[in-house]
Amino acid sequence: MTSDAQTYGGIVGNTVADSTPWWPDPVAPPPNSPNVVMVVLDDVGFADLGCFGSEIETPTMNALAANGLRYNNFHTTSICSPTRASLLTGRNHHSVGMAVVSNWDTGYPGCTGRITNRAATLAEILRPAGYSTFAVGKWHLAPIEDTTPAGPFDQWPLQRGFDRYYGFLDGATNHWDPDLVADNHHIDRPEKPDYHATEDLVDQAIAMVTAQTSAWPERPFFMYLCFGTGHYPIHVPKPYVDRYNGRYDAGWGTIREERYHRQKDNGVIPADTELPPFNPGVPDWSDLSADEQKVAARMQQAYAGMLTHTDEHLGRLIATLEEIGQADNTVFVLLSDNGATQEGGPSGHENAMRYVNGLGPRPIDQQLGNIDDIGGPGNWMVYPMGWAMAGNTPLKWYKQNTHAGGVRDPLIISWTAGIADRGALRTQYHHVSDIAPTLLEAIGLEPPAEVAGVHQMPMEGTSMMYSFADADAPTNKAEQYYEMFGHRAMWVDGWKAVTRHIPGENFDDDRWELYHLDQDFSEARDLAQAEPERLAGLVDRWWEAARAYQVLPLDDRILERFHVPKPRPITGRSRFVYYDGAYIPSDGCPDLKNVSYEITVELSRADGDDGTLVACGDVASGFALFIQDGRLVWDYNMAWEHYVAETEPLPSGPVTVTAAFERTGSHAGTGRLLVNGVEAASVDMPVTHNTHIHAVGISVGFTKAPSPSPRTTGQFPFTGTLSRVVIEVADDRELPDQLLVLD
Repeated sequence: MTSDAQTYGGIVGNTVADSTPWWPDPVAPPPNSPNVVMVVLDDVGFADLGCFGSEIETPTMNALAANGLRYNNFHTTSICSPTRASLLTGRNHHSVGMAVVSNWDTGYPGCTGRITNRAATLAEILRPAGYSTFAVGKWHLAPIEDTTPAGPFDQWPLQRGFDRYYGFLDGATNHWDPDLVADNHHIDRPEKPDYHATEDLVDQAIAMVTAQTSAWPERPFFMYLCFGTGHYPIHVPKPYVDRYNGRYDAGWGTIREERYHRQKDNGVIPADTELPPFNPGVPDWSDLSADEQKVAARMQQAYAGMLTHTDEHLGRLIATLEEIGQADNTVFVLLSDNGATQEGGPSGHENAMRYVNGLGPRPIDQQLGNIDDIGGPGNWMVYPMGWAMAGNTPLKWYKQNTHAGGVRDPLIISWTAGIADRGALRTQYHHVSDIAPTLLEAIGLEPPAEVAGVHQMPMEGTSMMYSFADADAPTNKAEQYYEMFGHRAMWVDGWKAVTRHIPGENFDDDRWELYHLDQDFSEARDLAQAEPERLAGLVDRWWEAARAYQVLPLDDRILERFHVPKPRPITGRSRFVYYDGAYIPSDGCPDLKNVSYEITVELSRADGDDGTLVACGDVASGFALFIQDGRLVWDYNMAWEHYVAETEPLPSGPVTVTAAFERTGSHAGTGRLLVNGVEAASVDMPVTHNTHIHAVGISVGFTKAPSPSPRTTGQFPFTGTLSRVVIEVADDRELPDQLLVLD
């Protein structure tokens, strides 16, 4: 690896005889630079790992902790994309433009849905310094509308410093049949019996590091490995679910108590920590019927099994590093991106797309009838928020909130060559923005002033490396603000002011709470009335930080952010033309929610030619337009409510078919099938998608993922000739007039 920036130091004469060759000095990292393996879990609570007090089996993660350090005072941003942006850049998430998820750009500097190039990622810093850089798994740091085959690619992993990428670009995926990307292009999942994304991701991670080490063992690497575990959908092989049979029958209250006492016994929390009352809205286990308890317990079994399954495969990667002699000089950083999620509501959902679209859970008898499917390919489960409360033990509230349940998360740092105090606990207050400065100090690199010709903003994080050798050292962190969906918090010198905002209400009416975290680990004792001056000072400091770090304007919109009237060069059209074999990811598709539209397919078929014409989504939600037994079928899957229109057999030869939706009310309408312009079938659609059709987008001539229609399986490719698909969107869209309240 050489630099073109070095001035040529040789002599170029007329011939070789009167010339002197010269080679630039190779770019090399500091001597003995460690490898870095950064493992990010998704929606895993403070108490969900065995080494943080859980009954869930996580021996690999426990071993990392036993060989390194656990941090019990580590904090994130309370939701996924912002935490990842802060983790990779060492800055606050609003500072780099990632106020919330990368799906949203509201037109303000702090919420662009992309990381500014003024904040280089660790990969963009380490690659020019001589590292190989690999990203595997969830990305969710590029605007999703930019993840089509046309790009733009500037925020994809390879354009943000990574040499290789394998994973999924959106926030969630079907782990049995994921929406995969390799480097800069979409791919089909490998054809492998009993395929699961977690195993595949680890296979790819192993392949990357072994190939690198085989070719150039002296060159260090940075591996950024982000699992989908345990974000919905909870998908895991059934034996891992069955492993926990009976373990959760006592309910979330009992599990929470057990974890609380275990945490005190093993020192994860101070002995005087109080266990707060149940979060509002969480029912007592005894108030559930026997059937409801069975379903809820099975959902937590699936979650626990998924975490154990992931732990097992992470163990394969670590075993490989040990086998090739790379483990001892590897810094392992393992964290969760936020607290456990409330998104399952009081009872959970077998299908999270019901939650996303504002539908309630199915009747309990239907859920019980499909209890063995939980965690399987036909399920998109998110567990009840009672289990999230237990996952966040002993903390209050959840993912999305700025109380501790949303932002205080497990962190393990393990480094055999660099940490002597193995198996110890660290209590210094730190934030996810502190990880990048820590790693740069461990490697021996200064944050660069310029990257790829772009002047860099200062790193806002504080290195944690001082804590590696000194358990009693006071924290080097001076302060930290938080904001998410209008929820706010400010930490300074052991004190925290925090407010839980109610969407739609005046921000000036928010009630601020005050906690002395150095003496109140679980935020159990609100001192707002006892210390009004201190509270007022912290709130004032929050406003100062908000102005300094691009937090303003405060914004509690959720559903509306999908419809911000911004320039949309890919999706801002009313007419879209797609060709056979095309695949367009979710937010790069035409928006077909609460608007009239027509999908017209020009094709030619002979007798016996069947297959998918257009599909969107997967088994959980979406729609499929296909020909089966010669009949045109439109199956609109509204999160398991199926509205189906079907024609008589189609003629052979050239034919034009249309699926037309006419909006007749808010998120309601009529679907019609036309053959050569003549109506051939219709179906009422009393409830249609209102927030999100699916993370899986539109595929043409085949089904990208497990079919939205139970009538077809596999990719079901069309065997005739498909000339093109034209989607035309009307101008009668009704924008949402209410917030989707996520908490």
